[in-house]
Amino acid sequence: MSGFHEVQFPLRLSLSTSGGPVRRTDIVNLSNGRESRNSRWRDARRSYDAGSGVRSAGDLYEVLEFFEARSGELYGFRFRDPLDWKSGRPDQPVTALDQMLGTGDGARAAFQLVKTYGDAAASNARRIAKPVAGSVTLAVDGVVMAGTTYLCDVVAGIVTFLPGSIPAAGARVTAGFELDVPVRFATGRIDVNLTAFNAGRIPAIPLAEILS
Repeated sequence: MSGFHEVQFPLRLSLSTSGGPVRRTDIVNLSNGRESRNSRWRDARRSYDAGSGVRSAGDLYEVLEFFEARSGELYGFRFRDPLDWKSGRPDQPVTALDQMLGTGDGARAAFQLVKTYGDAAASNARRIAKPVAGSVTLAVDGVVMAGTTYLCDVVAGIVTFLPGSIPAAGARVTAGFELDVPVRFATGRIDVNLTAFNAGRIPAIPLAEILS
């Protein structure tokens, strides 16, 4: 991913942010009272406002320093979604059985990390490009694999089985992981409001997900 810095927005500040997935749908009202709906985007794009987590003067300066280091909107960075940061539910531990990555064919070594959201009616698979280093665990047909049997590219979200550990034909490959969202600042300015001595706030710090 070009124009991207592999650093994380201050975690302490991201825990108080608001936001989540955004989808774009075209809705046309027909003359007979019915409507036609069409999804513009194949995938959701996440949007956040990190301004609510900034309170002290130290917080203010930390955000300003981070903003300047990214040259504003120019460079992307990692962001921890306060709700959706695991391969499973936020109230459950990560396990190697959380997400289905694919089925082995005896030769395929590389698998893209994904997270699938769904219910009985439908499901949607989200490509995970920024797993957290050291958090990825894999299983083949339910058997957890040793960390020495695969490599994980935390820049692209691809896991690669090493020779001798490539999944056999028909074997189910599953994974568990923690994840960051690749984002950028969605504004070219940071407005600081010093409301009291050694305290203040930044009313809004909009962040937009970078899709690749």
